[in-house]
Amino acid sequence: MSTFNILIAGFGGQGVLFAGKCLAYKGLTENKQVSWLPSYGPEMRGGTANCSVILSDSPVGSPIVSNPDVLIAMNLPSLDKYEDATVSGGKIFVESTLIDRKIQRDDVDAFYIPATKMASEIGAPTLANMVMLGKVIKETGAVNFEDIEEGLKKVIPARKADMLQINLKAIEAGYNF
Repeated sequence: MSTFNILIAGFGGQGVLFAGKCLAYKGLTENKQVSWLPSYGPEMRGGTANCSVILSDSPVGSPIVSNPDVLIAMNLPSLDKYEDATVSGGKIFVESTLIDRKIQRDDVDAFYIPATKMASEIGAPTLANMVMLGKVIKETGAVNFEDIEEGLKKVIPARKADMLQINLKAIEAGYNF
């Protein structure tokens, strides 16, 4: 039995909620118990945004992730706010293009991914969130990488169906980093 309490945090406009929704839908396709809870400040784009995702083999009690096993920090204010809340033995994924400091704890595993830089290199500068997601999938095993397209198809709206392949490419880049 496994449960992943995941917190994705960053600025509005970084795709924090979208990344969480991708994880949640992929979990659903794998018959996991899932919770997805978005939270954002009144400013939205440019303001703070975070998303709690719980993926479990057993029923989920509360949708709120106060102490994540997995933290994805897309900006420095998010890392500053949630680093200490991450459980001992947890994993912290840092968007190292935008965050230049290291994790100050030695009881967690830290991963530094230059996601914005990598996304720009593949021609999709707005998909740093998907690059981070790929690395999280590889390092946590929270969901299976195989058939990731199945989850993506559920969250990419029909009007943006042309974005499916570039999203897959970004996830793959992060997975292979």
